[in-house]
Amino acid sequence: MLNQSPPVDDVFRALGDPTRRRMVERLGRGPLTVSQLAQPLDMTLSAVVQHLSVLESCGLVRSEKVGRTRTCTLEDAGLRLGADWFAGQRAAWERRLDRLGAVLTADIDEPDEPGQPRQAGQPRQTGQPGQPRQPGQREQPDERSTP
Repeated sequence: MLNQSPPVDDVFRALGDPTRRRMVERLGRGPLTVSQLAQPLDMTLSAVVQHLSVLESCGLVRSEKVGRTRTCTLEDAGLRLGADWFAGQRAAWERRLDRLGAVLTADIDEPDEPGQPRQAGQPRQTGQPGQPRQPGQREQPDERSTP
């Protein structure tokens, strides 16, 4: 069995480097030559080419050589992988938070005694003072003993 990571892992690994993120941001404004990409960076042209190689291997950037000039462009497919992953995570967390909200709302709306709704933020009464607690039941603070 081969040890291959999913393509989205490669995208995030590539974007984990600040230099490569900066290159992607600049390419978001339009195609640039390798020399133009290297210009503001404090590194050799060889190092820039290595960074570009990582970005190309995960599908974030495509380069095309015409004569002696290599022009780089941003690829939608690589960006879409990351965006789709984030969208899936967002949807899952929204569902979880919606369920939590429903549970909390139901907990607040349930009365402690029939006909008497509990106020928001008030704990549910779990027993009467002086009565033994059931297993797993938390002790409620006694208001009389509070200074």
